[in-house]
Amino acid sequence: MEVQFFYGEITVQEKIQAVKKYLEGVEGHKPIARAIGVTPGVFMNWIRQYQYHGEKAVEKRYTTYTAEDKLEVLQYMNEHGTSHRETAAIFNIPAPSSLLQWEKQYETEGVDALNPKKKGRPLMEKKTKNETKKQLSAGGSVEALQAEVERLRMENAYLKKLMALVQSKENHQTRPSASSL
Repeated sequence: MEVQFFYGEITVQEKIQAVKKYLEGVEGHKPIARAIGVTPGVFMNWIRQYQYHGEKAVEKRYTTYTAEDKLEVLQYMNEHGTSHRETAAIFNIPAPSSLLQWEKQYETEGVDALNPKKKGRPLMEKKTKNETKKQLSAGGSVEALQAEVERLRMENAYLKKLMALVQSKENHQTRPSASSL
């Protein structure tokens, strides 16, 4: 039997209904997960989070965790011997894989690696007119730049003429002569 997963948006109400259906013992977690189009692992995370935090746990949220928050979660997991899934449910962290990532960062790079990283591209620095003029004078004067442009134009024109000459010779050589017909 092939399982197809629905990757659209599942409403908070649909999540809550599915979790309650499971907790009431109506169906097992796998058939319910298939019916709503998520993996059984994702559905089990919803169930655990619901058990710890109620309906608020399944709401979609975007949270940035500080290094202290991450360290506290990792210390709790180590002290109590809880799994990544269980710890994520206890702290209402949507993805248990986040804990695995934090754990690896902490082990390889230390506490500093747990600091949140800035998202997106870095901002461009604004240059003032004075800086632009300084760069011109450092890289050459306006006259020197104009002379360079003129030299490049002449070189370009020479190369175009050379290409035309080569092409005309090739065309002349490939044409059959009147005597060979």
